[in-house]
Amino acid sequence: MLSDVTTPQDLDDRFRETLAALPAAERRRDPADPVTDDAPLTGAQLLDLFDAQVTSRQLDLAGRWLRSFGEGFYTIGSAGHEGNAAVAAALRPTDPALLHYRSGAFYCLRAAQVAADPAPSAEPSTEAESTTETGPTTETEPTSARVPSADAAVSESEPSGSEEVTGGFTAYADAARDVLRGMVASSLEPIAGGRHKVFGRADLAIVPTTSTIASHLPRAVGMGLAVERLRRLDSAGRRTGAGVRLGSGAGATHAPWPPDAIVVCSFGDASVNHASATAAFNTAGWYDHAGLRIPVLFVCEDNGLGISVRSPEGWVEATLRAKPGIRYFSADGSDPVQTYAVAAEAAAWVRRNRRPAVLHLRTVRLMGHAGADAESAYRSPAELAEDLDRDPVAGTARLLAAAGMATGAELLSRYDETGWQVRRLAEEVLGEPKLAGAADVVSTLAPRRPVRVARAVADAAARASGPGAAARAEAFGGKPPELAGPMTLAQSINAALADGMLDHPQMAVFGEDVAAKGGVYGVTKGLRDRFGAARVFDTLLDETSVLGLGLGAGLAGMLPVPEIQYLAYLHNAEDQLRGEAATMRFFSQGAFRNPMVVRVAGLAYQEGFGGHFHNDNSVAVLRDVPGLVIAVPARPDDAAPMLRTCLASAAVDGSVCVFLEPIALYHTRDLYADGDGEWLAGYPEPGGWVAGHVPIGRARVYGVGSADDLTIITFGNGVRMSLRAAAVLAEEGVGTRVVDLRWLAPLPVADIIRESSATGRVLVVDETRRSGGVGEGVIAALVDAGYVGAARRVAGVDSFVPLGPAARHVLVSAEAITDGARTLLAR
Repeated sequence: MLSDVTTPQDLDDRFRETLAALPAAERRRDPADPVTDDAPLTGAQLLDLFDAQVTSRQLDLAGRWLRSFGEGFYTIGSAGHEGNAAVAAALRPTDPALLHYRSGAFYCLRAAQVAADPAPSAEPSTEAESTTETGPTTETEPTSARVPSADAAVSESEPSGSEEVTGGFTAYADAARDVLRGMVASSLEPIAGGRHKVFGRADLAIVPTTSTIASHLPRAVGMGLAVERLRRLDSAGRRTGAGVRLGSGAGATHAPWPPDAIVVCSFGDASVNHASATAAFNTAGWYDHAGLRIPVLFVCEDNGLGISVRSPEGWVEATLRAKPGIRYFSADGSDPVQTYAVAAEAAAWVRRNRRPAVLHLRTVRLMGHAGADAESAYRSPAELAEDLDRDPVAGTARLLAAAGMATGAELLSRYDETGWQVRRLAEEVLGEPKLAGAADVVSTLAPRRPVRVARAVADAAARASGPGAAARAEAFGGKPPELAGPMTLAQSINAALADGMLDHPQMAVFGEDVAAKGGVYGVTKGLRDRFGAARVFDTLLDETSVLGLGLGAGLAGMLPVPEIQYLAYLHNAEDQLRGEAATMRFFSQGAFRNPMVVRVAGLAYQEGFGGHFHNDNSVAVLRDVPGLVIAVPARPDDAAPMLRTCLASAAVDGSVCVFLEPIALYHTRDLYADGDGEWLAGYPEPGGWVAGHVPIGRARVYGVGSADDLTIITFGNGVRMSLRAAAVLAEEGVGTRVVDLRWLAPLPVADIIRESSATGRVLVVDETRRSGGVGEGVIAALVDAGYVGAARRVAGVDSFVPLGPAARHVLVSAEAITDGARTLLAR
């Protein structure tokens, strides 16, 4: 008897021995009968689960085989976790799922469900699908019963490559091909197109998740909250006024989730300890305690290990049971009948009560963490043998044989047939094309369609001045913002948010203190009164959860506008932007999107307030995220059109935008002298929105004097300081053009090159830091373009921003800009 099982061959041999040793039942039973007298599964249904489990197991073995000769690139498998197939069987194929990387059998079973019923109704039957806590009340068979029956013919000889796939594998062939294509990084893989191996397909309602641990849990909570909010909104609101569908990419074909759908999210036991998981559980419980409904079923697949680190005995259960507001269910993943029954009970409870629950599914891990993991180095032979005894696929086989539904020989035949078919598919996908170049890799990352975005802005203007004029006048209390006189930056953003809410019925504004208080700087003041608490609401104090709510809401069909109260508060939640938001189109080829405009109050220069937590000037981590749009409005007359552009880009292209608002300029009124009002600007009426449209990646240029001697390139607070410096230089006979970048990503490179070449002298004024700051990107753009003129930087010191007057020693000033310009001109 094997005791040190770490290789695919060992696992395969042990499974064969188990099947060969299965005793024959006293009598053969009808597959339509329950497996046992009180079992919720029939023999046919259990055979369907067996086929899904075996398909997943054979895919794991194929992954190791592909890796053995350098053609497979992903070997984290699901062996030992195949009990999750029963979880899939207990759910509806229209329940959106975010899957753990060991949920392979779940994926296979879901694919078979959809193959059996490829066009499920978005409106569930109130009769056939009514449920109780113990599962379906009238529809006794799970959806998995629609896949091929247990007694389907199995060929005993190897079919040729052109023959039709036969036997129990038929319904799982497409899923197997999907997974194998992911393993070999085939560009024909249906969800990520060779960019990563993920479980996901739009028609299966399976949302691809990355391998970052637990980072998908906050999104799941956001999806649950959004599902409930959308239940209460008019279905016509799923489209913007321009007819642009939110939450699904161009050409996406996945159906909207039914109104009573629940969100399913699986993860490993080690992830329970991760900050992202803690945030998600806390947020779900917090909202439940507050009386808001979040229909999410968390599934913790607990094999007791995080690579080599053991979860302390009883820790996972104690942790999950202690989560306030989250109902706890538990099942043995090696027992498919129990797993199905408990999963059905948990899903029914969540669906009926619209409240969160967690299913603690105890599993084992076979073949180590991944292909290179020699688990015998940290696990004893006795422990490995104990896990083998709980092999869920072998457990299912034992149940089938004991119930008289199949013999060991018949099950081995199914196992071998599936193995051969998987190997055949693996050989086929080896010859498929890979991504051929950088252009192929980034093609799905963040497509830009500026003409459509401009058209969306124009359509919004037409609605605001036409059929929506009366509603707009009412929302603004009879006095639209264009009649309110000159505005500050904060007032302009506030008015643009209100116009956005009017034009996008699914838009929601949320964050810490944004509703009742109207924001700590008053930027969202009055929005809740105008648009209601369902669309403008306060969140708990946790930036990971704020962004997670936005991620889920965008995916569910809303247009979320979350606020991060201060830029410094973003850093503990950055992975929600990098690992989740920015990667969704990349890993789904646009089949899924999470449109979002994240408002962030940031940058420095708050006089006499805050220190570095309220004057943070670190934006390098944002500029490093591929595909992210970063807008920094400096003036009121830029803020509104730039926000409109971001909202339109999110709606049209699914863009993830960060709208970085300079705190120190929120209420600034003057430019050159006290009382001059030069930093105020009027709000344009809808008829002027088209002419004032600001495309992504276009700068604004101010001419001071002749504008022929010097080009200053800057953004944010630097714009006001540079204009003041340019006025001083003008008195010295120096003509300056001040370029406001407006967009930090993508940088307005064409404008940078043009305006720099016009004078041949460039001063880059960067209020962030000298190392890793925006100025480095500007200088690099000049070098790449072959710029041969003079260039110099004035940048913040590589330091955190200190409290009080000491901040002036590390931040850029108008005087430093003037001195830098003089030095440059003297060369």
